[in-house]
Amino acid sequence: MPPSLARADTMARFWLGRERSNDRGGEQRMTPRSKLSRRGLLGGAAAAAAVMPRPSLGQSAKAVRITLPWLANGSTLFTYVARNQGFFRKRGIEATIARGYGSVAAAQAVAAGEFDFGFVFAGGTILGAARGLPLVALATLGYDATMGVALRGDSPIRSPQDLAGKTIGTVPTSAEAPYWNAFVKKAGIDVSGTKMVQMDNRVLEQGLVHRQVDAITAIATSSVPVILAMKEPCRFLLWSKSDVSLYAGQVVTRRETLARDPELCRAVTEALTEGLAFALKDPNAALDIFVREVPEIGITPTGRENARVSQGLMHYTVLSPEAETRALGYTDLDRAGAMVDMVMTYGVPKDAVRPDPAQLFSNAFVGSVTLSKAEWDAVRAGTADYAAILG
Repeated sequence: MPPSLARADTMARFWLGRERSNDRGGEQRMTPRSKLSRRGLLGGAAAAAAVMPRPSLGQSAKAVRITLPWLANGSTLFTYVARNQGFFRKRGIEATIARGYGSVAAAQAVAAGEFDFGFVFAGGTILGAARGLPLVALATLGYDATMGVALRGDSPIRSPQDLAGKTIGTVPTSAEAPYWNAFVKKAGIDVSGTKMVQMDNRVLEQGLVHRQVDAITAIATSSVPVILAMKEPCRFLLWSKSDVSLYAGQVVTRRETLARDPELCRAVTEALTEGLAFALKDPNAALDIFVREVPEIGITPTGRENARVSQGLMHYTVLSPEAETRALGYTDLDRAGAMVDMVMTYGVPKDAVRPDPAQLFSNAFVGSVTLSKAEWDAVRAGTADYAAILG
């Protein structure tokens, strides 16, 4: 192996982990490892692209730092598309994109001023606000965090009630773990004979594939690509179908940034939304751009395919009444309020303070980016395979 590839491979093998943030404690589990594992399947060395500076555009350009919730992968590739296609540049912005260490940590980093904006899952945003962080979500760019239960393709489990009496693997510090009880209650599952097995996040999917457990709690956009890369057909029971739902990625900033520079907030929101629209309309071109912007994705043989799958799953979550009937980025404040209530009930310490959804979520800068009915139909057709997996 040439020295340059050897160094890149070493980086890929070091940064192996997943977003398994503890929504109750905010802990992040990052484990340096010396051998290739399932996280390598999610882009491996994408972490090497933690910060990718661009050539200076001149003194008139406004430098903006954006953090992702985790490693660069297919679910966040539209941020790189936005930069590559000049959607920031035409608005006078020089954007730097950095990897994250979980949505909770990303929310904390934005609140602390380490980054100007973040692409943060709603659970992390709500949890941060409940702990007093001065955050505001400017747009929603994914409408289902895809919390749920992953199953093998040949599993006899077909409905939530079929989980009764089964052995289920779970990572206690995972993003979905706090909401298992909400799912059990909403779906009416008799768990008196169900066995919950605590598992390490590094072997969660392997435990399912190798039949050590009947099912696992998981985030589909994270676990499904891993299972498919292991050549195992799979199915997924989305908790959102039982009314246990959180929005996925949102554009987040500090309240003071919104108050001080609303036009910057508008520009960043519109650039990212435009990047997502580009990817929705031409996912193959978006994938090509992503691999050029983050060449480390191509280091592992499965890197590009994994990015394709995770992008497709993310695009499935964009199909929603909010985006289709209103505009890309629109947040339903009634739905968001119900999410706040769920997080307050199951995901935060008892001394946390419920944030006001009307203050936490804003639609002030959405509405300029829409897709036609034909374009939405094309997105629906392009994500049909993922819809089949996600039920």
